[in-house]
Amino acid sequence: MEPELSPAHGVSSSVRVLRIEIVSDPPPNSDIKNATVARVRTLRIKSRMLATKSPFFYKLFSNGTTGSELKHVTLRINASEEAVLMKLLRFMCSNPLNAPPVLYKFEVSSCRSQLLPNLPMAPDSPLLYVELPHTILMADAAKQYLAGQYKDLTKFKEEVMALPLSGIEVILASDHLRVKSEDDVYDFVLKWARQHYKRRKERREVLGTRLGRLIRFPYMTCRKLEKVLICDNFTHKAASKLVFEALFFKAQQSLTASASLNSRFVERAYKYRPVKVVEFEVPRQQCVVYLDLKREECAALFPSGRVKFQTFHLCGRKFLLLGACSLNKRGTSRCFELAVGMKKKSSGSFVVDCEFAARSRPAKEFVTKYKSHYTFTGGTFVGTGNLFKVTWSKFMAEDSPFFINGVLHLKAEFTVRH
Repeated sequence: MEPELSPAHGVSSSVRVLRIEIVSDPPPNSDIKNATVARVRTLRIKSRMLATKSPFFYKLFSNGTTGSELKHVTLRINASEEAVLMKLLRFMCSNPLNAPPVLYKFEVSSCRSQLLPNLPMAPDSPLLYVELPHTILMADAAKQYLAGQYKDLTKFKEEVMALPLSGIEVILASDHLRVKSEDDVYDFVLKWARQHYKRRKERREVLGTRLGRLIRFPYMTCRKLEKVLICDNFTHKAASKLVFEALFFKAQQSLTASASLNSRFVERAYKYRPVKVVEFEVPRQQCVVYLDLKREECAALFPSGRVKFQTFHLCGRKFLLLGACSLNKRGTSRCFELAVGMKKKSSGSFVVDCEFAARSRPAKEFVTKYKSHYTFTGGTFVGTGNLFKVTWSKFMAEDSPFFINGVLHLKAEFTVRH
C-alpha cells in the first residue's frame, strides 16, 4: 500500500487519517510544540498494521487508551525527519527500504534491526544500541554492523582504537576478523587496553574478565604464548591458565578436531593458516611443523591459488611454509606444491635437512613424501612442486588416500646441519 494518499471520505474501519504537521527545524532545546507549522501532509494509513509493528503508533492511534482508536490523528515532526518518516511508513506498509536508523524515535524495532546493518553512520551511532536491554533486535543489528564495519582491524586503526569497551568486545567476538594471525589480535588488544586503562590494576581487570576471553589463544604461535606468560598486563594465574589451555588444545591430534562450542576454539579466517610446532635444541636444532588443510580449502586453490601458514623459528630466523596448486615442470598438469622459505635475507647461511610427510589411508600414519637439503640465505622458497607425485585431479579425487575425514594432514621436519 502506498501510504501517501489524497484525503477521502468514507474511510474504512481499518484505515485512519494521519495528519503530519511539518515544522522548520527548531533551535536546540526548543519545544517543537511551539514551532510554526510550515506545511501539512494528510495520509490514509492502515492503523492496525502500524499499531502491531510499533508501540509508538499504537499509542498514537489509541491515544493511550486500550480499546479506543482515533479516526484522525496528528503527528508533528521536524522538516529533517520528513523523508525518514515517509520511508518508515513505506517500509511498514509494503516492502523494506533503506532508511536511516533515527527510526528509533518511532519504536519500530523490526525495521531498525533489518535496516541498520546496511546503512552508513558515525562510528558511535551503533554503540547507542549495543547495551540497550529492551531492544534485543536492535542490539543484535548494531553488533552485526560493528563486526562487519571493522572486520579489518588494519584499515580503521584510529577509529577502532577510539571505540569503547562494549564496541571492542563486539568486534573481537566475530569469527570473520581479517587478520594475519591471532598474534595480531593479541597485540591490538594490549595496545587498546594500555590506551584506555592507564592503571595496570584496571587493565588486568578488563583483560582478565572481559577481553581475555575473546582472544583465541589456542591459535596464537608458541613464541607469542611465551610472551603472554611474562606479560604484566595479565595476572600470573590468568596468564598460566590461558597458555595451558592453548597448549592443551594444540596437543590434540588435529587443529580441526575440536568439537567445543566455546568461541575461543573457533578458528577465524586468518591470512596465515595456523600450525602446530615442536622445537628441539639438542642433539641438533630441529623443528617439526604440523599443518592441516580441509578438502574444501584445497579445492579452492585450483587452478593457481596458494595458502600461507604461520611462521615458525629455526636458528633464530623466521620461516614460512607455502602450499599451492601449480603446474608441473613440464607444464602439462597441475599438482599440489609444498615449499618453505626464510622470510628475511641474512648475512649468514646454514644448511637444513628438509622432510615433508603426509598421513594417508588406510594406515593413517605419516609417510615421507619428499626429502632434500638446502642452504638458506633468505628471500626464496624451495621444496617440491608435486608432493604426492599425482595430478591435481587424482589428488582431489573422492577416493584419494590423502584426505582423512575430509582433512589433509601434513608434517614438515627441519634439522640444521652442523
